[in-house]
Amino acid sequence: MLKEKIMENEYATLWYYPESKIVHHKFHKFIYGEKFRNILMKGADLFEEKGCTKWLSDDRKNSALPQEDLAWGDANWKPRVMNAGWKHWALLMPDKTAGKLNLRPLVEQYSKEGVTVEIFEDEDEALKWLENQHTTSKAGGM
Repeated sequence: MLKEKIMENEYATLWYYPESKIVHHKFHKFIYGEKFRNILMKGADLFEEKGCTKWLSDDRKNSALPQEDLAWGDANWKPRVMNAGWKHWALLMPDKTAGKLNLRPLVEQYSKEGVTVEIFEDEDEALKWLENQHTTSKAGGM
């Protein structure tokens, strides 16, 4: 499957899959603050510009997010991706228990707001699941 590397640094990599309109981030180590926000905002840009509805989060190497980043995400990132038409989220949970506990409320929140969330252990399985989810997007449609 064709994928474009959008950005990469020591903390994370962000890809875009043009054929299936998937945004995919992979955290390489604990990430927070400006570096965390930059990756998410670049992904939100792709959602808006390319009409994406699917996100793959590989958070296995991350841990619990600081409260400031959670509040920032709720106020800044969430409205953008939800308004752009986010429908499917494949998530590889953090290895650390604190990170898992931190993400559980987000999984529940987004599920209640109409995002279909599936949790995976394997990145290929997560991608395969996302590819098989069919939706129509709001912008830059299919």
